[in-house]
Amino acid sequence: MGTQVTGRKRIPNREKMTAEDDALSQIAREAEARLAAKRAARAEAREIRMRELERQQKEKYYGLDSKWGHIEQWMEESERYSRHSRRNTSISDDEERMSVGSRGSLRGNLMSSELGGSTSSLPSCRLHTSRGSVYEESLYTGGRRFSGSSCRVPSEYSGFLGSSSRASSRASSARASPVVEERLDRDFFDKGSRTASTLSAATLASLGGGSSRRGSCDTSISADTEASMREMKDSLTVVEEKYRRAMVSNAQLDNEKSNLMYQVDTLRDTLMELEEQMCEIRREYEEKARDYEHERHAHAVLKLQCTEMKETLKQSEELLVDAQQLRLKQDSYVREISDFQETLGWKEKKIVALERQKEYSDLMRDERTALRDEVLRLQDVLKKHGIAVTSELTTNGDTGEGVIDGHVTSETASQLAQDGVIPSGDSILEIRLRKLVEERETLMEQVRKLRAQLDQAQRNGTDDGTGTDEDLLQNGMDPHILDLQRDANRQISDLKFKLVKSEQEVAALEQNIIRLEGQVTRYKSASESAEKVEDELKVEKRKLQRELRAALDRTDELEASNNHLAKRLEKMKANRSALLAQQ
Repeated sequence: MGTQVTGRKRIPNREKMTAEDDALSQIAREAEARLAAKRAARAEAREIRMRELERQQKEKYYGLDSKWGHIEQWMEESERYSRHSRRNTSISDDEERMSVGSRGSLRGNLMSSELGGSTSSLPSCRLHTSRGSVYEESLYTGGRRFSGSSCRVPSEYSGFLGSSSRASSRASSARASPVVEERLDRDFFDKGSRTASTLSAATLASLGGGSSRRGSCDTSISADTEASMREMKDSLTVVEEKYRRAMVSNAQLDNEKSNLMYQVDTLRDTLMELEEQMCEIRREYEEKARDYEHERHAHAVLKLQCTEMKETLKQSEELLVDAQQLRLKQDSYVREISDFQETLGWKEKKIVALERQKEYSDLMRDERTALRDEVLRLQDVLKKHGIAVTSELTTNGDTGEGVIDGHVTSETASQLAQDGVIPSGDSILEIRLRKLVEERETLMEQVRKLRAQLDQAQRNGTDDGTGTDEDLLQNGMDPHILDLQRDANRQISDLKFKLVKSEQEVAALEQNIIRLEGQVTRYKSASESAEKVEDELKVEKRKLQRELRAALDRTDELEASNNHLAKRLEKMKANRSALLAQQ
């Protein structure tokens, strides 16, 4: 199994991210500065428009005051002219009483002058009605007015024309209620033309009558003139009342128009502000969308890193399991090594015991050979004295020994052939020791018997030593002892080989243990670092989730406000279209 090398943690390019954030923040600050400058300019323009509207309102109010002043002046002039006309009629009555001829000449001159004034005033009035714009400008600037020297039409009629011209100029300047003003101008001009036609007819009749019948038609001319003057006064009062009502309605309409224009400007400013807010909200929404995409990308990257960390953790867990298994194997190997060491110690103890047994057997063998030599010597002495050696000794000594040795060797050979290893040591050693002790006892007994025979022979003086004990010297060493030595040497060599092999295995296992311990420490450090990174990623993930929820909530709020502003904008557009339709 190969060891996995843990790589270096990837660090994101924070400098690049900070540079991008700085650039975005700089762009946002510049956009906010431009937006603030635009708002300031719009506020200044709105203030300028408000001041202009206030100035126009003041001018309109001052114009109305001046118009009412003109109307009062015109009424005063009409009253003054009526008094003057009454005075002239009284003077004409006195002159009629004085003389008929002078009165007729004076009346003719007066009527001719009036006729000339009326004929000169009518074309001038038509000229002024045809050129209304020039006359309206002259009336607004306070230029020309009808006077007695230039135009001899009565002051009521001149005031009527001036009022009609002023009304038309007011209608053209304010551009409000054009239908009413046209109707009023039409009424004014119809009545003026009607009075002018009656006046011209009366004057022509008076002129014709004066040429044929001066004396008889003066009363009729004066009556017609008074009737026409009365009719003109009535029409003038009606026209004044209508003009006053028209001026009041015109002023009200002007006020309503100015208020509506102010409302339209206010709504336009509000609409522009709402559009700016909507643009700003859209920009913020786009920024939030970009931030959301960035955060989602970062979340995906973190998710990939988290999956990688999970895989590394899984691999580390697998490696830890393998390390535990190796540790268990190591423990089993250590137990086996300890068992081998115990067996080696037991074998060494057994080898020491065998060496001691060998020494003891060597001593016993030396003692037995010495006893055999003494037995042989005694037999020789007995033979020299003529004493015959009994067969019991030989049978007890040689044959018994051979039987014992043969039994032992055959038994040990059969056991070695079956097991192929050393049999149970304690039982074999006891058997061999017993056999050696029994053999020693038999030899000692033979020695005693031989000594007894020797003593008897010495007593008898006969030396009948016959026969030799060639069988005892035939085998200098026992064959079972040689087999035991060979078996012991073979077992010792096998145990030494196994000991060397086990030592090599122990060294290899120690190296594996050291390597596995290094891997375990490395995996532990990697797992700890992975756990730390996982904790950091969990914290960052929770933070990103909170930011994502906040961004989603902000997006929902912005969408709701955007929908609300869109509804308000549609409502304002509908109100604006309704106002335009009403205007």
